[in-house]
Amino acid sequence: MNQEKSYRSSFILLTVLFFLWGFITVLVDSLIPRLRELFTLSYFQAGMVQFAFFGAYFILSIPASFILSKIGYKRGIILGLITMAVGCLLFYPAASYREFSIFMLAYFILAGGMTVLQVAANPYVAALGSEDGASSRLNLSQAFNSVGTAIAPIIGALYILSDKIKTPEEISSLVGAAKETYLTAEAAAVQTPFIGLAIFIGLIAVVFFFAKLPKLISEESTGTYAQAFKQKNLMLGVLGIFFYVGAEVAIGSYLINYFLDMNLVPLVRDSSVMMNTANFIANLFQKSLDGADDKALLGIFVLFYWTGAMVGRFVGSYLTTVMKPGKVLGVFATLAVTLIVISMSTTGLVSMWTIIAVGLFNSIMFPTIFTLAIDGLGPLKPKASGLLCTAIVGGAIIPPLFGLLTDNVGFKTALIFVICCYGYILFYGLKNTKSKHKSVTEYSL
Repeated sequence: MNQEKSYRSSFILLTVLFFLWGFITVLVDSLIPRLRELFTLSYFQAGMVQFAFFGAYFILSIPASFILSKIGYKRGIILGLITMAVGCLLFYPAASYREFSIFMLAYFILAGGMTVLQVAANPYVAALGSEDGASSRLNLSQAFNSVGTAIAPIIGALYILSDKIKTPEEISSLVGAAKETYLTAEAAAVQTPFIGLAIFIGLIAVVFFFAKLPKLISEESTGTYAQAFKQKNLMLGVLGIFFYVGAEVAIGSYLINYFLDMNLVPLVRDSSVMMNTANFIANLFQKSLDGADDKALLGIFVLFYWTGAMVGRFVGSYLTTVMKPGKVLGVFATLAVTLIVISMSTTGLVSMWTIIAVGLFNSIMFPTIFTLAIDGLGPLKPKASGLLCTAIVGGAIIPPLFGLLTDNVGFKTALIFVICCYGYILFYGLKNTKSKHKSVTEYSL
């Protein structure tokens, strides 16, 4: 009974971390349209923001697993939180000096802290109970990750994208107090949310400092990366994480630009249902859309993309207990492809809502791929987690490539690239319904 209570309290505490990094990841998406105007970036250059953010996972995931083996999971989590807080604080000088290079550095440090948390928390949650229920538990924790991703677009739209950004020519024409006032307001729009985040993250670090977490996973693993690389299903899962994160971030990062490209603003403003929905959501945050920039209005509807992922993960937490996780993964990937094809083939609000609905079927992909990939790996799980979290670099590689394609062939055609990513996930899901991979060793938690 005491063990169950310990598992439950640890699960709740770790789930707070899932919420936190989901919120921050999507808040970064909200900055991309603003930075694109602020620094007059192409879609490819704007996608490089995600390269800095998700590139940290590629560079730091394996070192993070090594650090965790030396200092333990609890201290590793605290280190990750402190690093995240430092990254958030760097947004203050970046916004003050309008230096793109400092923004990129802040993103990288922020993501570095999140990398440590991901490497530690995903296998830890999977280990809080039986291996058969690992996929369901991780889907449930990831559901609260999606709560964060659902709230972040609203914060981004109302606090980061709400005012109209002036062009470099318009800024240069301002003089004296008018220019100073504008630049100060621009900086505050970015600084305030991230300073608040830094304080919140610091408080969570204090909570973890005093918390007692059960020791479930061997922190001095006897496995090696050479052994991990020989696990075929794990390596296929690494590719699955790469394509999933890349596809999800590519869609989420460019949704507002996609809507603007289709000239959806007049349709949204002419629809009483759409405007009432947008105003209702804005009012919940005590903000008004009167005089707001078009990006803020469209940014409100990005909420539904990430809310779909939240709803889908709660549903997926149940489905993966009554169906084979690989089968659920294959079905969801098929439906995601279907919705993207419809969005490509249509215009207006139909195209808008079908691409938004992809979020619902993104929902179970990360936790399901992750748990399928580590299933049966025993003492190799910490290193497998490092490899799987390294694959989150897909969020650094695929969005810029998608942006480059968009610059050259347009959004509709570029979506074929995203379809290919989901095609691989469909393959991985089907593979894991047909065969059962063998355990590396018998391993008792």
